Amino acid sequence: MFDPTLRVALRGSQLRLKRHAAAAALLGLGACLPLAASAETSLLQPSSFFTQFGSAHSTRALTAGLTWDMPYRWQLGTGEVSSYLEASYSYWNVQSRDRAGLSQLSQFALVPALRYRPDDGASPWFVEAGVGLTATSSVYRTRQKSFSTSFNFGTHLAVGRSFGERGQHEISLRLEHFSNAGIKHPNPGENFIQVRYARRF
Repeated sequence: MFDPTLRVALRGSQLRLKRHAAAAALLGLGACLPLAASAETSLLQPSSFFTQFGSAHSTRALTAGLTWDMPYRWQLGTGEVSSYLEASYSYWNVQSRDRAGLSQLSQFALVPALRYRPDDGASPWFVEAGVGLTATSSVYRTRQKSFSTSFNFGTHLAVGRSFGERGQHEISLRLEHFSNAGIKHPNPGENFIQVRYARRF
């Protein structure tokens, strides 16, 4: 007879593989969207690379990703609003409720964002906001809270500054929130404080 324990283990492995595949597909979609946005060569290339580090209670997150400038701009008062799309991979160290030590998960995210710069867009200072889709390799659970879905929405608010001779460097402080918007319960949400460094190509 087939061992029930082995059957459960196999089902768990298959579920994890499906989650990884779905998350990878989400990130791949993020890489493809800028290609469809325009036939111009400038939109075929990422505009910047970024890395960031942050924490939420006992969870630590290390993130890397790419951004693509989008061709949508608006005047707002004395400033300018620009848009971009980012695709990222994040590695989380989590103090799990199921064990005394740490557990890990991966998160993939696809997030469009709007950025405002004063002085008709010439200021080195900026504020921005974004909302998009995220997927984790397993359901996020800590000693304090438990999510019910691997797919969640991600929102952020940030303030930052560009520097360097051509403004090619950026540093920003970000507040990021993840939850499923009440699609399924429990839905406690999680808030991260993140510091990001970006280098424009």
